[in-house]
Amino acid sequence: MQEFQQYLNKIINFTATEMELFLSLFSEKQLKKNEYFAREGEFSKKFAFVSTGIFRAFYRNNDGNEYNKSFFTKNSFIGAYSSLISGQKNLINIRCLTDCTFLIADFSGFTNLYSRSPKTERLARILAEQFFIEKEKREIELVMLDATERYEIFRREHPNLENLIPQYHIASYLGITPTQLSRIRAKK
Repeated sequence: MQEFQQYLNKIINFTATEMELFLSLFSEKQLKKNEYFAREGEFSKKFAFVSTGIFRAFYRNNDGNEYNKSFFTKNSFIGAYSSLISGQKNLINIRCLTDCTFLIADFSGFTNLYSRSPKTERLARILAEQFFIEKEKREIELVMLDATERYEIFRREHPNLENLIPQYHIASYLGITPTQLSRIRAKK
């Protein structure tokens, strides 16, 4: 919890009482490699903060092909946000690529805290803005940059991740085939 508290303090200046109230929403949980945090077609009710491990968020098309959207590592918030916000079924899957430990909370408890702690609502706004910026940046990269440039950005933004997860997951995230990724890596 201490690392989580330090992370939060970098974003928002909670009072001791506000911090205690916010942290009381969370409990520690673990999932093993290949277990799901969220599945498409289900309704999400919880979100989490990653303490250890690697998650991937991905879509699956009607043919069963998977497309990686995001990777989440230590000090990341995870959740099927569209489902959490809209109350609709998940469109996305979130699965562990390694054994994972995280702090989990009910989303409704978080939003109920808004009226009692305006700083919690401010935290939610700041996090939503950060997610929006990351999403827009990624969309622009996918259409404006070539695969080699996207790979270099991936390596900068996720140092050492390529040594911890299968290459085909990275290729999917970059929007290329594993063979293309091998060629790019061979040129380095």
